[in-house]
Amino acid sequence: MDMPMSEIQLPAARPEEADAFRAAGKIAGEARKLGAAMIQPGIRLEEVILEVEAFIRSQGAGIGFPAQTSRNHVAAHYCPRPGDPTVYCENDVAKLDVGVVVDGYLADTAQTVHLGDDPRLKRLIDASASALAAAIEVAGPGVPIKDLSTVIEETILERGFRPVYNLTGHGIARWRVHTPPSVPASPDPGQKDVLRAGMVIAVEPFATDGEGHVHDQGKAEVFMLSREPRKMKGIHPEAWAVIEDLNGLPFARRSFTDRVSGDDLESSLMRLLRTGCISAYPPLVDPNPEVRIAQTEHSLLITEDGVEVLTA
Repeated sequence: MDMPMSEIQLPAARPEEADAFRAAGKIAGEARKLGAAMIQPGIRLEEVILEVEAFIRSQGAGIGFPAQTSRNHVAAHYCPRPGDPTVYCENDVAKLDVGVVVDGYLADTAQTVHLGDDPRLKRLIDASASALAAAIEVAGPGVPIKDLSTVIEETILERGFRPVYNLTGHGIARWRVHTPPSVPASPDPGQKDVLRAGMVIAVEPFATDGEGHVHDQGKAEVFMLSREPRKMKGIHPEAWAVIEDLNGLPFARRSFTDRVSGDDLESSLMRLLRTGCISAYPPLVDPNPEVRIAQTEHSLLITEDGVEVLTA
């Protein structure tokens, strides 16, 4: 259900807020480029992710959400766990999704790298990137979000692919990675939301050569706090301290490195899951492993004059 316009936040309404989003966006764009340049056959996924997150911290920023790198028919949410031996392979379609936080103000960005010379897969990646570019061209104050969705779908279809219909762009607010309004991959007749100055949105078209729908599959490595536990029994104090310090932002097992690990961490996570205190986000996967999916994403600041790409 769409949130009424009066309830949709304008997190960058003040100049100092917009500047904080800009700072997060600049670092996120640099981190994404760094990680994308590292993606090569034989390189471990975890190596790329750790380097990206180390760079973000070196810039004085925080991790907006655990960096993720999903390949081929996996659209999103593949997050290497500590010691994950998985490597990139020839002809992979590899996504890299990065989040940065500066004083609570977030930026979210992604791109896709093809490790081969298949012209069809290059066109798939271009379909996603072109759909994002088309949406940015349309965006601005007073523009219905349906207009962005329309050009996203049209651009991808014109190139012979489909959008992933059940993945959407989203609003961003302070300490919140996903907020209203949603930015669907095709126009929703019931959506009445209009872009307004002071909004920050992440637009992320996914293009696929499949049917255009994904589902949860596999073990979750990304988690987020849903509510505080009533009792701390079975929850390691250091594990809870890490989660509490994140102010509600998503986390992964590697978020606890050097503070708690092994059985203490696993039992704490299981306890929090069983009591509904945290939510788990498994990889999002097309049911057909032969399908390939590309993603391109920027965070956009809507201004009085138009739109500003924060993560370019």
